[in-house]
Amino acid sequence: MLRYLGPKLKKLKQFNIHMHPGTIDTYRLIGGLNLNTLTKFNIKFKDFLFLYIFRYRAYIILKQFKQPDWCFFEIPDISYDDISYYSIPSNYNSNKIITNMFNSILDKIGLNNQENKIISKLAVDVVLDSVSIVDTITNFLLKIGIIFMPFFEAIKYFPSLVFIYIGTIVSLEDNFFATLNSTIFSGGSFCFIAKNIKCNINLSTYFRTQSEDFAQFERTLLIVNAFATVIYTEGCSAPIFLESQLHVALVELLVKEKGILNYSTVQNWYHGDQSGEGGLYNFTTKRGWCFKKAILDWVQIEMGSAITWKYPSTYLIGDFSSSNFFSLSLISEMQIADTGNKMLHIGSYTKSRVYSKSISLNNSSYAYRGLVKIFKNAKYTYNYTECNSLLLGDNTFTITIPYTIVNNYSTFINQEASISKLESDFIFFLLQRGINLKIALTLLIYGFCQNICSKLPLELELEVPLLILMRTQSNF
Repeated sequence: MLRYLGPKLKKLKQFNIHMHPGTIDTYRLIGGLNLNTLTKFNIKFKDFLFLYIFRYRAYIILKQFKQPDWCFFEIPDISYDDISYYSIPSNYNSNKIITNMFNSILDKIGLNNQENKIISKLAVDVVLDSVSIVDTITNFLLKIGIIFMPFFEAIKYFPSLVFIYIGTIVSLEDNFFATLNSTIFSGGSFCFIAKNIKCNINLSTYFRTQSEDFAQFERTLLIVNAFATVIYTEGCSAPIFLESQLHVALVELLVKEKGILNYSTVQNWYHGDQSGEGGLYNFTTKRGWCFKKAILDWVQIEMGSAITWKYPSTYLIGDFSSSNFFSLSLISEMQIADTGNKMLHIGSYTKSRVYSKSISLNNSSYAYRGLVKIFKNAKYTYNYTECNSLLLGDNTFTITIPYTIVNNYSTFINQEASISKLESDFIFFLLQRGINLKIALTLLIYGFCQNICSKLPLELELEVPLLILMRTQSNF
């Protein structure tokens, strides 16, 4: 890893991962969350009738909800009437401007023009605020039985598919933030893998919030049919603003008989300054269903956002289905993360494994909240849960809240948890070999979480040490 970090250290001084937002003229939809706003959405997107009814039903249900207050940490009051629900570049239909804007973003994070050309040949969907600005090799994927395109393009070209699956995994009545997303969602990705298709191309989506006083409501719907296989990755980031931003996402995953889905996320939203000002509020609902002998693996890397609520869940519906959850949270500087996982065993002979690691630096708070529920007819099921926390610096806090419900007598459950600190002997050992303190801390932190990071696709795994190094440099 030292050989990899060495050539990259100079680049760390040349850019900030949360770079200045730049100047992009945007068209924005404001006016609060009301029926008038829904009508404007319907006109702007030229929604099908079923989608307008879907939004309207969600809006009626939302009026009966209130923002949840059960979390271990308090969140500030959010004025939903003062934020923008829709933001797109004013001239986003111009391919030339889109290309220049996209290349500008890539250049700022250290990618040269030659690498840009390589990216243009990958399966990537780039969502800027409320619209997809780059969508690559869609036509090629269609020829091999894979639909991967921006959500509203999928509604335009494949309305029947969207109509069948939207809102089936996460219902309109599920929770406040999911209902809010269903009311006003814009942007996102749609993916449909046909039966027996083994997708050898990693499908990727990059979400970026570019506008101030803006709330991003993207939606991802991913269907893996029987005997199909796919790896899906997503990355998220945001520029620095003095005011906080809002991100409310909803992800629905369906893995049918003997399908395999590896779903990886690296979220690096702006986390605010050292006094807690600014940053993004991240409230995300993610859920997957597994049918008979299906496999769903989650890999989650959380390094950004001022406040995070996120609990990816798997419903093991079919017999012999399985799911693994690998999670890493790295927080600092007044960040608050209340995250976890849910594993619901409905079918018999189902297996689930949960590996959660958290690294809490100066003035941060972390809570792991996990649910394992074994239904009455879920015989001979297995769950293993392991939670490890690493505390560094002053005023750090971590807590683990496991919740287990078992309704039969043939279940095996094993749960472990630990809290640790960096041993001074290890730091001394590295310093004696000429490694400076910040690199030494980075090595030890990465060693603590390497078994989680190794589950990421290679292109994401290589970036994690750099992100850890940048965070270490800003805290020590």
